[in-house]
Amino acid sequence: MEPLSLLVLLALGTLAGAINAAVGSGSLLTLPVLLALGIPPGTAVRTNTIGILFSTLGSTYGYRREIARERGNLGPLVLVTAVCATAGALLLLASPVAALDVVVPILIVVALAMVLFQKRLTAALRARSERRAARRRGSGASAPERSPYRSPALVAAMGGASVYGGYFTAAQGVLYLGVLGTFTGRAMGSVNSIKNLLSLVVNLAAALVYLVAHLVLGVEVVWLATAAIAVGALLGGYFGAHLAKRMPEWLLRGIIVAVALIALVRQVL
Repeated sequence: MEPLSLLVLLALGTLAGAINAAVGSGSLLTLPVLLALGIPPGTAVRTNTIGILFSTLGSTYGYRREIARERGNLGPLVLVTAVCATAGALLLLASPVAALDVVVPILIVVALAMVLFQKRLTAALRARSERRAARRRGSGASAPERSPYRSPALVAAMGGASVYGGYFTAAQGVLYLGVLGTFTGRAMGSVNSIKNLLSLVVNLAAALVYLVAHLVLGVEVVWLATAAIAVGALLGGYFGAHLAKRMPEWLLRGIIVAVALIALVRQVL
């Protein structure tokens, strides 16, 4: 791999790490570059997932105090997330190469839609959740107070989202924010710490599957590209979150959309 390509991956990995810490969808910067370099879709997803794992390591450490406050309530959520992410990663390994040529462009479009319409989707889901809560209050129904992170509906929804995350890393954080915000009724900022923790769980589970598959079955991973993304993602995840939060949202979304569209055109053509 050429030095210039590695430098581009390092730079975009840093920005992706910062975006992942603040919003999610940072993989829509790095994955399209891997595809644009001619790396096959399955190999590109595996390479990106292992590298971008380090962004969630950095961002989870940055949110360690917020996560510690909810530690006793996260067991079922973390367990289901790990199991479902592992299933998604195994699904990627079992997918034929020809199928990935069709599936990956579709998933890029889905991920782009989540990035573009995140606010509308989240607002609609939250309004629905608030209406249900109002009906429960109006009926006088009462239930023992418990953490919303133990809600069976939330655990089930995150399980489904984690299958997606294990199979296709891009824009998983956006999806997780929507799920967590909707089912907990809390603001995006207050659930961002748990989103980063669950992203770490998903990426770690998928990365372990890919690592074992590489060692045992010889499944391909482009380790130089992984290393470049990993170094940038670790720095971005820890130090770059503040920068990403200060950048205009339209600029973040614009960069993601532009890079993803380039990759989409290349995949289709």
